[in-house]
Amino acid sequence: MHHPYQGGRHELGQNFLVDRSVIATIEELVALTTGPIIEIGPGDGALTLPLSRSGRPMTAVEVDPLRASRLVRRTPQNVTVVNADILRYRFPRHPHVIVGNIPFHLTTAILRRILPAGHWRTAVLLVQWEVARRRAGVGGASMLTAAWWPWYEFGLRRRVPARSFRPMPSVDGGLLTMTRRAVPLIEERGRYQDFVRQVFTGRGRGLGEILGRVARDDRAAVRDWLRRERVSPHLLPKDLTAEQWATLWNTAGGGDPRNR
Repeated sequence: MHHPYQGGRHELGQNFLVDRSVIATIEELVALTTGPIIEIGPGDGALTLPLSRSGRPMTAVEVDPLRASRLVRRTPQNVTVVNADILRYRFPRHPHVIVGNIPFHLTTAILRRILPAGHWRTAVLLVQWEVARRRAGVGGASMLTAAWWPWYEFGLRRRVPARSFRPMPSVDGGLLTMTRRAVPLIEERGRYQDFVRQVFTGRGRGLGEILGRVARDDRAAVRDWLRRERVSPHLLPKDLTAEQWATLWNTAGGGDPRNR
């Protein structure tokens, strides 16, 4: 079968996880979930083999055909190894859990692929440390996080030193969890996410000025919202919480007017 990826793991941008304590932490987090497991980038099975001992159905999606064929011979019957690009892989249409040691340079692309996908309930992902912090809203949330916060909770579990990988990357990793909310904070996704983009990219030295331009027809409501939520007009979009984004949308972005 022709495959666009050739060469070794280094060329694919993946660093092997060799730290047993990190592997154990991931096992513990996955053990708190139920249902089939989808693993992204299993490589030589550092996570696959320990996770497979649970007996749960597991699908390991590996882009490297050579590693995929080797992994097939090492895994038990409850594991299915699929040679595929995760950016094109069709996730199951039933509840499942996602886990993986994500290539740092593909983190954003993979998150953009995962987040709109339905049916999965929890994701346990090892990503670059700074990305994990921003996705979890530590020290300020990214636009991607704000855009998806009404539907997911993001958690930062631990820092993973660069020495935990082979070859050793130039930066540390971070263990990120994403959990689908049982009840979304907002129902309408498209218009809300466009609103988040407008606020994050809007001109101004703080939320007071930015929202004054983005929500020109609701300036009085915005001022009331700032007072009610105790948000300084000098704060930036990255400083808002998930709940504040939801109430801001209902106030000035086009949400349910009964919540204004």
